[in-house]
Amino acid sequence: MSKIRYFLLLICLFSFFGNLNAQEESNSQNQTALIQPPYLKIGDTVAIVAPSGILKNRNDEVQQAISLLESWGLHAIVGKHVFSKADHFAGTDAERCEDFQSALDDPKVSAIWCARGGYGTVRILDKLDYTKFREHPKWLIGYSDITALHNQFHNEGVQSIHALMCVSLTKDLNDIKGSLDTFKSTIFGKSVNYTLNGSNYNRVGESSGQLVGGNLTMLHTMLGSESSIDVSGKILFIEEIGEYKYHIDRMLQSLKRAGYFDNCQGLIVGDMSKLRKNTTLWGTSVEQLILDALKEYDFPIAFNMPAGHEKDNRAMVFGKVIELKVEKSKSTLNFQ
Repeated sequence: MSKIRYFLLLICLFSFFGNLNAQEESNSQNQTALIQPPYLKIGDTVAIVAPSGILKNRNDEVQQAISLLESWGLHAIVGKHVFSKADHFAGTDAERCEDFQSALDDPKVSAIWCARGGYGTVRILDKLDYTKFREHPKWLIGYSDITALHNQFHNEGVQSIHALMCVSLTKDLNDIKGSLDTFKSTIFGKSVNYTLNGSNYNRVGESSGQLVGGNLTMLHTMLGSESSIDVSGKILFIEEIGEYKYHIDRMLQSLKRAGYFDNCQGLIVGDMSKLRKNTTLWGTSVEQLILDALKEYDFPIAFNMPAGHEKDNRAMVFGKVIELKVEKSKSTLNFQ
């Protein structure tokens, strides 16, 4: 071998292993363990706040939520602006921010439970100060529009809980027993794992990584901002409600073009509820739509996670490492 060829070979080897090490370092940084706030115990305080939509005629559900927490030995406080009204929102941006900031800063509060979603959280994200929260991390609980805050908490390095909200409660709580059981178990630190119904659409495979995600529209809304999450080396969960199939495809295509899925380790698909029908039909199921949009990738995809905008909304800890095994007959999610 000539000296020139030998020199070129060395350059190639250094370049290859240098890029490999850089990629491993990047994945390691993305997988930095998140802070796990203290799980709740008898006597702890939960703050109920409304960072999004208006709670018109929803007093009974909030009172029911208070009674539920008290039946579990917890103390509940309600933000002073929870029932405020400002057009679409539960109070002005300043009022909703004040309630959430108070809950973030209060060292006596162990968890922040969102009364409802809707729309509006994104309008207060940049008004919040996380200084005291970093000193005393606490649980955030909610779903849907609260995905914006889940993203923010993740980027602050803190785990959070994707679970039902106050307005999710029904008159007969037996109707949502599965949701409540996993909600209670999760906030009190008991292990919760899931075996999902199988699907012929499942993309078979195994992986592990931090669980992240939430509502697809909100993940798309966060794109390009400091609140967007890096899903490299992680397992993504998505759910949606009230969208056209073509818009679900549009959001997935947009995320894909931004490199969102490039090093994703797995996808868990929750409820795709109340999808709207366009005059021009899409032509396939929403499951096939998702598979087609992500056909370039080889990570496992599991359908039928009971989480999202249905009564059966099982709790999950975002930021916690899970082991995902996907088969056609079933899928399993085991939280480490």
